[in-house]
Amino acid sequence: MIKAGVIGGAGYTGGELLRILVNHPDVEIEFVNSNSNAGNKLYSVHEGLIGETDMVFTDQLPFEKIDVLFSCLGHGDTKKFLESHTVPANVKIVDFTQDHRIKAEGNDFVYGLPEMNREKIKGAMHIANPGCFATAIQIGLLPLAKAGLLTNEINTTAITGSTGAGQKPSATSHFSWRNNNISVYKAFEHQHLLEIRQSLTQLQGKFDTELNFIPVRGDFARGIFVSTYMTSDLTIEQAYDLYNDFYKDAAFTFVAEGNIDLKQVVNTNKAVVSLQKHGNKLLALSAIDNLLKGAAGQAVQNMNLLFGLDEKAGLKLKPSAF
Repeated sequence: MIKAGVIGGAGYTGGELLRILVNHPDVEIEFVNSNSNAGNKLYSVHEGLIGETDMVFTDQLPFEKIDVLFSCLGHGDTKKFLESHTVPANVKIVDFTQDHRIKAEGNDFVYGLPEMNREKIKGAMHIANPGCFATAIQIGLLPLAKAGLLTNEINTTAITGSTGAGQKPSATSHFSWRNNNISVYKAFEHQHLLEIRQSLTQLQGKFDTELNFIPVRGDFARGIFVSTYMTSDLTIEQAYDLYNDFYKDAAFTFVAEGNIDLKQVVNTNKAVVSLQKHGNKLLALSAIDNLLKGAAGQAVQNMNLLFGLDEKAGLKLKPSAF
């Protein structure tokens, strides 16, 4: 049985992680750390856990009891936490933040996108869980990068649910503003562009193509829907052959024909991608649940690989019927 600890467990991704872990057949949660909620039941914050567990949040950090530590802290805080705490060398770490996604000297974290780094993940001690936008966009581009075909300008637009902004209320996540509304933010300069470029360079070898990304706030709670297009000489049949071959062994990524939609993936760890050809333009549509395949579900998928488990263990989550 894998003993797990969670820090920063009071947010949206922490709640989704706990929802998975309490029902995972090979995991026992040893502690969920939250200084502000210490002593409170997990279900007092994550109400859907009522009847699932009677665990309470703690302000303690008994690292000696665990095999894996999940960090659901805010961006920048995992690095600070690891600098101020001594986590035993034998404890594996899965970091949800962007703190360790970009390769740098002294950074031994493996970028945790199984569709690209499955074998590296299996042999790692530390995993940098990918960003939600980055995951969804890369699913639509990895096969082309592997084939060295990303040589023309890439244009991508992705719309995300309000949970992507985190649990702390803000002017642009408040219901009265978000409902029946839509807006663009961080156009051309979103932070996930760095990790996307890093991955495409890893696969293609040389990637100096213009990558234009327009992030959009949607008026729904969860999910990311991406449309990416570029000029391509591939026929639609050749493109589908490329994608089907690349994802043939992927545990959660599926290549679909025809249009796709968010309801195929919300509340699951699935990623779905489909293709269209319009003249000389190739259009890739991809969709994920930002809290699951874009965060907690992918983190557990990475944990399963780290410990030699069935990659799908604990992650057979079902989409809504309507």
